[in-house]
Amino acid sequence: MNASFLTALLMGSLLLFDFSASSDWSGWEVENDVVMGGKSSSKLTRNEAGNAVFTGDVSLENNGGFASIQYHFAPRAISGYDKACIRLKGDGKEYQFRIKANLREKASYIYTFKTSGDWQTIEIPLNKMEPSFRGNKLAQPNFEADKIEGVRFLVGNGKAENFRLEIDQIELQ
Repeated sequence: MNASFLTALLMGSLLLFDFSASSDWSGWEVENDVVMGGKSSSKLTRNEAGNAVFTGDVSLENNGGFASIQYHFAPRAISGYDKACIRLKGDGKEYQFRIKANLREKASYIYTFKTSGDWQTIEIPLNKMEPSFRGNKLAQPNFEADKIEGVRFLVGNGKAENFRLEIDQIELQ
């Protein structure tokens, strides 16, 4: 067995956020295309089960086209973890999960996943997350950092649409 596998086995999982177990969501914020003149709208609410519900409408007006929620935190060491596991229930649409190794860097590392309409656990290999800035893939390696400082969920499928994504928890394994 390799050392990183043994480290992860001994460490178990790293919980990044459990919505139903936390009463403090103040670190989460909505960021939509209005930052660049767009007209999309969204909100983050808590449902009766305590889960996050990210809903809204994506508009293509004024060159817009995305809605997102993000969470920034003090740097967390992630050596030994090789995948993100997210328990969620979507609406059948595609979403992006994004991580930032360093909030001062322009690049976000992105993985697009399709929801099924039912509860599912999305498993995202960290080394498959591709670097991007403002929707453009960057000519640099996929994610390989040993720490992260932020996560984001984004919907932007190139069409005007409403959406609903319910999120239970985010962890690394």
